[in-house]
This record gives sequence, C-alpha cells and structure tokens, in this order.
Amino acid sequence: MTPPPGWYRDPSAPHQERWWDGTAWTEHRRAPEPVGYGPAVGQAPQAGQPPTPMYQPLQPGQAATVPLSSGGAPGGPGGGGRGKAVALTAAAAVLVAAIVTGVFVLGEDDGGSPRTQTPPVTATATDPAPVSDPPSPSPTASAPSADDPALVEDQLNGVTFPLPDGWVRPKYVAEDDVMMTTDGTYDCPADGSVCRHGLVVSRTVTANAESSPTVLAQQDIEDAADDAYDRDLIGNKPFGGIESHEEVASGPVAVAGRAGYYVRWRVQTAKGPGGYVQSMVFPSTVGTESPILVRYVFDAGEDGPPLADMDTITKGIRPIGDADTGGGVGSGIGPTD
Repeated sequence: MTPPPGWYRDPSAPHQERWWDGTAWTEHRRAPEPVGYGPAVGQAPQAGQPPTPMYQPLQPGQAATVPLSSGGAPGGPGGGGRGKAVALTAAAAVLVAAIVTGVFVLGEDDGGSPRTQTPPVTATATDPAPVSDPPSPSPTASAPSADDPALVEDQLNGVTFPLPDGWVRPKYVAEDDVMMTTDGTYDCPADGSVCRHGLVVSRTVTANAESSPTVLAQQDIEDAADDAYDRDLIGNKPFGGIESHEEVASGPVAVAGRAGYYVRWRVQTAKGPGGYVQSMVFPSTVGTESPILVRYVFDAGEDGPPLADMDTITKGIRPIGDADTGGGVGSGIGPTD
C-alpha cells in the first residue's frame, strides 16, 4: 500500500520536501516545515502551477541541492537510509566543487582579469609521497665548480688555492679557516689523538695594527709552530711538545701578484719526526687589502708531504677570477737541512 498524497522528504535532496501524488513523485519541491518528519500539512500544488526549479541559486549559508533520479515511494527503498547516504555524498561532492570554483573566481585581480591559480590538492593514501627539490648550494660555499676540480676557494680573502696530489678539502676539522689537508689521518705519537701529516690555513690579519708582511710573518711563525706541534686546541700535546726549532728559509715572495714575505722553521718534537712550519703574509687583492696570513704545516719524515708542495701551492694562489696572476718569486726557495 502506497502512502497518501502529501509533502515528504525528497529522496534525492533530503534537506527539501517533495510532493507525492499517491502514485509517483512530482517535480514540486519546497523548504521543509519546522515540524516532525512525517507527511507535512499543506495543500497540493495547483494544476498549472510551475514546479519548483531543480537547480536554484545558492544563497549565503544555503547548502547545495543535488538532484538525483527519482526514488521510490516515501518510506520505500528509494527513500530509505541508503538513498539519503547517496544523496548526502553527492551533495558533499557538489559543495567541494563549488568551493574550488570559488577559489578560482576569487583569484581574479582588481581589474577582473584572472590570475593563474593552483587549486588545493588533498593527498590520499595512494598518492606518492611529495619529493622536495634538493637545496641550492650556498653562494658562500668554498667548493669550486666542476671546471676547476683541483682548486679550493677562499671567498673571504678573494683567492683560490691549488690542490696538489695527495691533498683534499678539509673534513672533520675544527678550525674553520683550514683550506686543505693531506688525505687521511693517523694516531698522534704522544697522546693518541688524531693527527694529519699536512694542512694549509688561510686567515685575515685583523687583530694587529701592523701591515708590513715582513713583520707580520716574523711575528706569527712562533705561534704557528706552537699551534701545530706544541699544544692543540684543547691543551693536549700530540707530539709531546716542541724541543727546538731552526729557521731554514725566509724572504720576499710574490703571491697572487702582490709582494709578500715568508718565514719557514724546522721544528723538533719530543715524539715523532717533528715537521716544518711556514708563515706567509701578503696583501689581499680585495676590499681594504687587509693582510692575508697563510700557514703551512708539514710533518717531516717519509710520511710527510714533500716540501715542494709549499712552493707549488704558493705559486698557484690566484685572485678569484684571475687565472693569469700568480706567485713565482720564491718558488725555487727550499729548506736547507
């Protein structure tokens, strides 16, 4: 037995009421009365009266209406819980589409011309994980370009250093002004800490009012020897301390087209073969031309780097971007044993 004619919840849009004429649904719809869920009290639509449009403009705060194919009679299979769930799902889909459309409409500028907008995307369980682009290298990174694999750049002082065979860019080094080290490490002969057979340091002289490369190099050589072979940064003595030193070379040198000066010592230590230390100072090619101090530390003995590398590195120092300017004076100077 079918229900009597009357207003019932519309199976295709549960938030509205639709007229049931006793045998089938008509196209007449209305907003529900604020009472119960049974048949609404009201008169049947008059013959010739235009049905309520299936699509109506959305008003502020009004939910979207999604017309579906007419269901069964009120209370029947088409008007049950399953029909309501389908209708609600479809209504939610239309509401999402309306929101996305609104995003594009709001994307127009003040003159009414549309701007390119990317709608938001909601990730699902089957979506691949987002992949971030790799970070761009820092403009202050010291690594050279692929065209110059055997150079290391000192951007602060505006010069580049060549990397001779057996030398590498610093890794796991506490000092931030180390330009290069020999490849690999070994156990220090005294306290068991880790040592390297060679390193080159480049820094700007800022704590001294003196500007003469000769004076600065002569003042620095003792500190360079102590830092390399006497005590380390935490106060240990990796070589048992310095027992004696001897100046083996000194003199003027041209570095990156500038007149500089260097002093080289041979250092004897309590343990191990000792080594060679060199302090070299020359004016910077950039900025206020502050003096640049370059320290060389080479272990002596068969495991240490060849002393000729000191001159090779000095001769190869260049201003950044200038491959034709270099050292030369002093390139043949070596220690006298």
